[in-house]
Amino acid sequence: MEAYKQEFIEFMVESDVLKFGEFTLKSGRKSPFYMNAGAYVTGEQLKRLGEYYARAIHDNFGLDFDVVFGPAYKGIPLSVVTAIALSELYGKEVKYCSDRKEVKDHGADKGGMLGYELKDGDRVIMVEDVTTSGKSIDETYPKLMAAANVEVKGLIVSLNRMEVGKGGVTTAQKEIEARYGFPVASIVSMAEVVEHLYNREVKGQVVIDDAIKTAIDAYYEQYGVKDGAQ
Repeated sequence: MEAYKQEFIEFMVESDVLKFGEFTLKSGRKSPFYMNAGAYVTGEQLKRLGEYYARAIHDNFGLDFDVVFGPAYKGIPLSVVTAIALSELYGKEVKYCSDRKEVKDHGADKGGMLGYELKDGDRVIMVEDVTTSGKSIDETYPKLMAAANVEVKGLIVSLNRMEVGKGGVTTAQKEIEARYGFPVASIVSMAEVVEHLYNREVKGQVVIDDAIKTAIDAYYEQYGVKDGAQ
């Protein structure tokens, strides 16, 4: 596992973004872990977050694109910090763009988008925090394509939860790839998280002990994808 992935896993825990215990998800599932990207709140955290996204984009998709698009609301700061990091780390100048939940009907920037005004032929990388069911992409992808005839080069998320999507066979990430025809990648997967954190101390305590590991294994026995379907 790359060093920056190991750092990112510990960074999520240190920032109280990735938690372990018992949580009820929007889907109704009871999960032994939960990720909340809204917990990145300081300047230092946001700077580092953008750098991790930029590295993952570089490693998975390269730098041949023009725009970073982040679906509202959590995707808005993600697109901004990622664009900054791409400039600082790689000297790559890209624009940022996000959709508005409500169309603005006044001013010079009226319309359904925030930031850069998309144009036909733009090559776009989408950024999200986590994809559980793919619902947010189903909502925002049509808006993106309605704004201009763009080419989506890929979607990057911070964590691949590695559980079945709406179809009940493959992950939400694989479902999105099949439905829209662009690749989906993550900075880290839950398998990498468990591999790195099991019986390892972060901030002076073991994050995934035997009890948490057992709960995670049981969760994936029920909701995980079968071998070869990820």
